Amino acid sequence: MKILVVDDSKAMRAIVKRALSNLDRVAGATIIEAADGKEGFDTVQAEKPDLVLSDWNMPEMTGIEFLQALNDAGVAVTFGFVTSESTPEMHELAKSNGAKFLVSKPFTPESIDQALAGVI
Repeated sequence: MKILVVDDSKAMRAIVKRALSNLDRVAGATIIEAADGKEGFDTVQAEKPDLVLSDWNMPEMTGIEFLQALNDAGVAVTFGFVTSESTPEMHELAKSNGAKFLVSKPFTPESIDQALAGVI
């Protein structure tokens, strides 16, 4: 399994990676990174990950723009958000664009595991 973590904060990418490394569900996964939605889009095209975990607010291309660009390009990948934004409107926008989950920051490894339970 290959997982792409997309966040403009290097520290947050490290925190997400550390949380994933503690989950049996994704044990042995290769975790790759991108710093914004545009880089994430290019990385999905090149690396073909099985799962994308993306922040919402990023420069260049936001998380929702990233997801919409993947949809427009016909790229099917399991996609979820790990973000500090968590309004009901954002949940609906994420879901309507094909996101499988939205985990709010701060999060725990358990909350990510619960979100992944119904997805992978």
